[in-house]
Amino acid sequence: MINADEIAGILQKQIENFRTEVHEDQIGTVIEVGSSIARVYGLEAVQQSELVEFPNGLQGIALNLEEDNVGVIILGPDNEIKEGDQVRRTGRIASVPVGESLLGRVVDPLGNAVDGKGTITARKYRTIENTAPTVIERQPVKQPLETGIRAIDALIPIGRGQRELIIGDRSTGKTAIAIDTIINQKGKGVYCIYVAIGQKNSNISALASRLEHEGAMEYTTIVTTSPADAPALKYIAPYAGCAMAEELMYQNKDVLIVYDDLTKHAIAYREVSLLLRRPPGREAYPGDIFFLHSRLLERAAKLSNEKGGGSITALPVIETQAGDVSAYIPTNLISITDGQIYLTTGLFFQGVRPAVDVGISVSRVGSSAQTKAMKSVAGQLKLDLAQYRELAAFAKLSSDLDKNTQATLTRGEKITEILKQPQYQPQPQEDQVVLLYAATKGYLTKIETARLQEWAHSFIGFLHEKHPEITQSIAETKALSDDGAKALVAAIEEFNKSF
Repeated sequence: MINADEIAGILQKQIENFRTEVHEDQIGTVIEVGSSIARVYGLEAVQQSELVEFPNGLQGIALNLEEDNVGVIILGPDNEIKEGDQVRRTGRIASVPVGESLLGRVVDPLGNAVDGKGTITARKYRTIENTAPTVIERQPVKQPLETGIRAIDALIPIGRGQRELIIGDRSTGKTAIAIDTIINQKGKGVYCIYVAIGQKNSNISALASRLEHEGAMEYTTIVTTSPADAPALKYIAPYAGCAMAEELMYQNKDVLIVYDDLTKHAIAYREVSLLLRRPPGREAYPGDIFFLHSRLLERAAKLSNEKGGGSITALPVIETQAGDVSAYIPTNLISITDGQIYLTTGLFFQGVRPAVDVGISVSRVGSSAQTKAMKSVAGQLKLDLAQYRELAAFAKLSSDLDKNTQATLTRGEKITEILKQPQYQPQPQEDQVVLLYAATKGYLTKIETARLQEWAHSFIGFLHEKHPEITQSIAETKALSDDGAKALVAAIEEFNKSF
């Protein structure tokens, strides 16, 4: 039997729960397209930096919001987009996939895998532009980020949460320093993100295989754009990398991010700005070029303990032309960062590698980001090098020098030699300390300068084999005790007799 009351009750319930949904899409029309820029009419409610979608599935970012049209930068080739095409709002601000699923991968600035290892499944997205932590949310930089490079760890120490600029001419070893630092983070619990802006695919492939070989790829993400990519992709690359780093920082982790290099980034932004008809300023860069980099680098921080204590350490790279540090972009970045590592062509061709000019280079965090052991040798080292640099200029002119001057010059020469280091061979802190101790205390005076590298290599091997407790004690306590120093002196004298 059909029960009419029952059917009526069911129908009534359905009518009560019925909801009408009207889905409204705002659609605009392309009125002009070319050079990776599209002008779109009809997207009145679009937001700044919102993603819009073109018919071929390509995306763009709304950058210029003008009275009668919107200037969109296209994230890819524009040859399939034509006038009259419809453009749809996505309602999503430009964002990238984030999280630990990106570690060990090579991705483009939109988070798509380009290493041929399959697609990345990310559970979380993060907007590429975010507000930097406030003063209250930060704490002073006091924990070292060890690069494994003697010249930097001793004289220009970098702390977790710092922004240290690597600056120098083309082919002076800027990228080499950044790569060695990434390799040196193995086993230290620091995640690394390397942002390559406008670099050849062959270089990125070689870099990825080198990191793989060194066992560093498992905690590293490479974000890459090639010279052939649209300027829009080069412009968003560092922000995308920074968003990935921030996700890890807010999970209370330490992150190292390298922007290689921001000269190409500024050029890409200048190209985009001029195509959008923004007024040019000095060197044809737009007026907000300083803000472009400051809002990126301010996101590097050491968070307060209340916020979890995570950190982002930024190593931006800048290429100078013929050593001109006073050009527009270099001066901008020097004033934003907490110091710079300055590499010179002169030193590079003299065979001093890394070609760090210790006189001009500076870290504004200073020795607060150094361990006690490193501090105990670094102070004397700075003094000796400063005296050597002062005298070296005069020594060329004069033939007969007194004993004190001669001793200062010899010591400076030995220190300069011991600060040289081959690429891809970062050194643990304790090994650096024992070598620098030997150099500053004058135990290398009788050893030929030409054989110092050989001495350093053999001595570290000898220490690890015969007196492992010396380096172990430095590694564990982060300090060089009086007893440790006595044992070290005895070990150096014992080794020097047989060398």
